[in-house]
Amino acid sequence: MEPMKLYEQWLKDYADDPETVADLMSIKDDPKEIEDRFYRELEFGTAGMRGVLGAGTNRLNVYNVRRVTRALAKYILTTPDGAQRGVAIAYDSRNKSAEFAKQTALVLANSGVKAFLYESLRPVPVLSFTIRYLNCIAGVVITASHNPKQYNGYKAYWTDGGQMPPESVKGITDRLPDTTDAESLPMDEKEAIEKGLLVYIGKDVDDAYIAAIKKLSVNPELAKEMGKTLKIVYTPLHGSGNIPVRRIFKEIGMENVYVVPEQELPDGNFPTVVVPNPEDPRAFELALKMQQELGADLCVGTDPDCDRVGIACMTPNGLRLLNGNQIGCILLHYVLSQKKERGELPANAAAVTTIVSTEMARAIAEDYGCKLIKVLTGFKYIAEQIHIFETTGCNTFMFGFEESFGYLSGTDVRDKDGVNACMLIAEAASWYKKMYNKTLADAIDMLYEKYGYYGDKVASFVLPGKDGLAKMQHTMAALRENPPKDFAGEKVVAVRDYQSSVRTTCDGQTETLTLPKSNVMYFELENKAWVCVRPSGTEPKIKLYVNAVSDNPEKTKELLNAYADAAVKLLESL
Repeated sequence: MEPMKLYEQWLKDYADDPETVADLMSIKDDPKEIEDRFYRELEFGTAGMRGVLGAGTNRLNVYNVRRVTRALAKYILTTPDGAQRGVAIAYDSRNKSAEFAKQTALVLANSGVKAFLYESLRPVPVLSFTIRYLNCIAGVVITASHNPKQYNGYKAYWTDGGQMPPESVKGITDRLPDTTDAESLPMDEKEAIEKGLLVYIGKDVDDAYIAAIKKLSVNPELAKEMGKTLKIVYTPLHGSGNIPVRRIFKEIGMENVYVVPEQELPDGNFPTVVVPNPEDPRAFELALKMQQELGADLCVGTDPDCDRVGIACMTPNGLRLLNGNQIGCILLHYVLSQKKERGELPANAAAVTTIVSTEMARAIAEDYGCKLIKVLTGFKYIAEQIHIFETTGCNTFMFGFEESFGYLSGTDVRDKDGVNACMLIAEAASWYKKMYNKTLADAIDMLYEKYGYYGDKVASFVLPGKDGLAKMQHTMAALRENPPKDFAGEKVVAVRDYQSSVRTTCDGQTETLTLPKSNVMYFELENKAWVCVRPSGTEPKIKLYVNAVSDNPEKTKELLNAYADAAVKLLESL
């Protein structure tokens, strides 16, 4: 149906919903906005469903949440014991999160599927843990992670606590087209509770989660000792990390934790930041000011669903923010070095990261006899490796990270875990302070001196709307048809096309790539550098990743800027 006809249909179908009608009437004279809201249905994919809040088929609203939930319920009803095992549901601080979470629970209940619902906001990792702890068939978190305030999302998980695998996603998307609003209605809350189809999750699961995280402490004695003097400033950025992060700091012995008061309480409008993203230096402005005033060793920030963590340190040259690759390498080195020193590093130790994360991780892992496995972007692929390790016994999982500020060192959670990461960050900061009287900013420089000066850059090309999708497809097709021969004069020695699963060298030799098919182009350069281009799985943009390495920081920076400038020009030309 044409966007304008769909728009008019929505006005009729939801005439008794004043909020939806008011939203639709506000755009009646804006044909471009009407087209953007109705030119397609909001897509449900491997990362679930994410979109701008509002009325329309291409927006996140209660009707889309109900329909997806009903399709999820239909799929669950085809699995053995799925309805009885039920679905765990959590939500973060975003606008409409609590409402969407309750509607999810009540639509499941009305479908005969048991729902376990948290009564207040919880981080993504807690939900992942809960699925495993309660032996649920699936899980849902209402969150848009670190996106701007106008977004929300529906993140779906499967029985292992990881994000939904492709076959389960297909089980839902196959059922969505035939799922109507009329059959996607919620049950009355009181009735659902009386029938045992809605159960509110209690404090016991929170306690079990915190206990599981504390077991991942690498050096608990050190944390207790240094916790008396180490000063930490923490900001939850108005999100769900406030209670669990502060609790884990307290329980491992961090006595001097100061929370940014303006960002302590949940607020879906995120009034103090442009975007609630610890990757964005602007999100740290209030925390950095507080850190400077207190002379704190460390500043830590988590995003709204508390799966990502950023950090900053004071240095003689001012405050310094570390990026996701740097934090990942510091934590990987800390875990491996401490485990080895304590005689706790297994012979079959393995770490997992992604193809767009720094190769410095490989140098660190190899130094400690630890296998490094690289997977596609998305923490579910790291979770898959943990599952393989557990079922085959081939390796013991030590640490996993993504360059996009996500880290994990345990197996009770199968997604990136900001609470787990905050604990390790506090421990690592304690270790460097005790051993060298250094900060984590000094720590990364020490690692560079040992392993080489690795540098990385990430750029994004935002391409919203119908035209944006076409531009993304055209750009990726053009890169495949005519791949670049060099970047800033540095020869491309091999091209990896993860969509066709083929790696082609500059002399025409080919080999099959073993990772799952994905719309990613990866260019290997002559001097261990690389450039990677991929469309985002959750946002309307193309992401560009550039990595370089040399024996000094100035040279690495020079190489990085040259490759990045060349790559940006190439993408702009396409």
